[in-house]
Amino acid sequence: MPVETVERADGLRLAIFTDTYPPQVNGVARTLARLAEAIEARGGAVRIVTVADPEASEHATVDRWPSIPFWAYPQLRIAAPSRQRAMDVMEQWKPTLVHVTTEFGVGLAGLFAAREAGVPVVSSYHTHFKAYLEFYKLSMLEPMAWPYFRWFHNRGVRTFCPSGIVARDLVANGLENVRVWSRGVDASRFSPSFRSAAMRDRLGVVRPDQTLVVYVGRLAREKGMQVLLKAMHQVQQRIGDRVVLALVGDGPAENECRATAPVGTVFTGPLTGRELSEAYAADDIFAFPSITETFGNVVLEAMASGVAVIAPDIGATTEYATRETAVQFSAKDPASLAAEVVALAVDPKARARVAAAGLATAKARTWDSIFDGLVRDYREVARR
Repeated sequence: MPVETVERADGLRLAIFTDTYPPQVNGVARTLARLAEAIEARGGAVRIVTVADPEASEHATVDRWPSIPFWAYPQLRIAAPSRQRAMDVMEQWKPTLVHVTTEFGVGLAGLFAAREAGVPVVSSYHTHFKAYLEFYKLSMLEPMAWPYFRWFHNRGVRTFCPSGIVARDLVANGLENVRVWSRGVDASRFSPSFRSAAMRDRLGVVRPDQTLVVYVGRLAREKGMQVLLKAMHQVQQRIGDRVVLALVGDGPAENECRATAPVGTVFTGPLTGRELSEAYAADDIFAFPSITETFGNVVLEAMASGVAVIAPDIGATTEYATRETAVQFSAKDPASLAAEVVALAVDPKARARVAAAGLATAKARTWDSIFDGLVRDYREVARR
C-alpha cells in the first residue's frame, strides 16, 4: 500500500548490490530490507542482488549469487564479483539507478557493471573499517585500506553513510560527495507496550527486586563484548544477583562469551519479530559497549522500547545517545560501565528519567522522514 509522503519514487528502478541481506541478521541487512519496502511503497521498483543463503526462500525481486561462508565469520557469506552476472541485471532489468552497499564481491561487481552500462551509481558506507582496524590492533593496514575505499566510493555520484561522525571521517580521508543517510525506528515494532512478564522470566528475572540488563547484537570482539562481561562481573561482585544479564544474538565470539560471562547470564541466540520487540521492552537497562558502529540501530530500538540506555562516550552512537538522552560511560573501561550499571540498578527513578529522554528522542526519528530525504537524493542523482 502506498505511504502518505511528499517524496514519491514513481519511475525509479533501483538495483541494490549487497553482500548482506535477510535472512542474515544484522543492522545493514535489516536496513536494506526496509529500504526496498520503502521504495516500493513510494511507487518505485527494486531489484536486490545479493549472496545465496541456505536459509533464504525464493523471492521474485531478489537475485542470489553462489556464495560460501566467510571464514572469519561463518554467519556472513561471500560471493565472487561476477561482471557477467551484474551485466545481465543491467541488460535484462534495466535499472535507472544502482546502489552498491558493500565494497567487495557483489558490491564490486555492481559498481563495474553500472559504470559500464552508463547507469548512475551511488554507494553507501556501512562498516567502520578504521575502528575495526584499531580494535584488532591492525592500524598499520589503514594506509592501504583508504586508497581502495577512495577508489571504490569516488567512482559513484554519492556516498551515503549513517552518521555525521562517520561522514567527517570519510571526508578527511578523501571521499567525495558524502551525504548522511541516517536511520529511523519503527514505533509499531519497538515500544514499551511490548513489555512482558513472561519474557522477563525467559531472560532470567526470577524476583521482583532484580534489574535486567540486556545487550542485543552480534557477539563479536569488535562489539566490545569483553568490556561488557568484565563490567558485569564487577557489578555482580558489588550487588550480587540483584542484576541479571541477557545477551540476544549470536556471532563468532559466542563461545568466548559463554566461557567468560557471569554466572546466570542468559544467551537467547538471535530473536526476530515479536520476540525481539518483547526482549527490548522487558529490559531495565540496555548496555551497549561497542565503539565500532557507523550508527548503532539497536541503541535507537532500545530507546524506542522505553529502556534506559548506557552507551560509550565516543563513536557514532553519541549523536543521539547523548548525555541528555542516555548514560555515557568511558569507552573501553569496564569499571566505568560497571559503575553506571550499578547506579541505575539501585535507582529506579533515575532509570525512568533516562528511559523517558531516550523515548522522546526515538519518537522523533521516523523512517518515513529518513527515506523522504534519501528519495530526494536518489531523484537528483537519476536526473543527472
